Amino acid sequence: MSLAAYQRAHRAAEHPRSMEYRLIAEISREIEQAWQAGWRGARLMPALHRNREMWSTFSAACGAADNALPTDLRASIVSLALWVDRHTSAVVTGRESVDPLLDVNRLLMDGLSGTADARAA
Repeated sequence: MSLAAYQRAHRAAEHPRSMEYRLIAEISREIEQAWQAGWRGARLMPALHRNREMWSTFSAACGAADNALPTDLRASIVSLALWVDRHTSAVVTGRESVDPLLDVNRLLMDGLSGTADARAA
C-alpha cells in the first residue's frame, strides 16, 4: 500500500473530533506563518478566509436539528463564529492582530483533545 493510499484510509477512519482538531491546527498554522512572514491585508486573506469558512461551517452544524451537542455549547459556538467573522474583518483592515483568532482556535483544540477538561479538574 502506498503512503498516499494509507493516508486516505486513515483519514476515512479518523474520528470526527480528530479531523476537526487536525483542520483547526492546519488553518491556525497557516495564519500564524503568514502573520509571522509579515503578510497583512489582502495577502493574509486566503488563510483568514479558510478560518472564517471553518467557523461558519461549525456554526451551521450547530444550527442543525440533529446536532447532539448541548444547546448552550451550540449557542457558544455560534456566538464565537460571529465574533470570528467580525474580528477577521478588523484584522484585514489592519485594526487588529491575528492573535485572538489563534487563541480561540487553540481553546477549541484544547476542548477537542480533552485538555480543557483536564485543566478544569
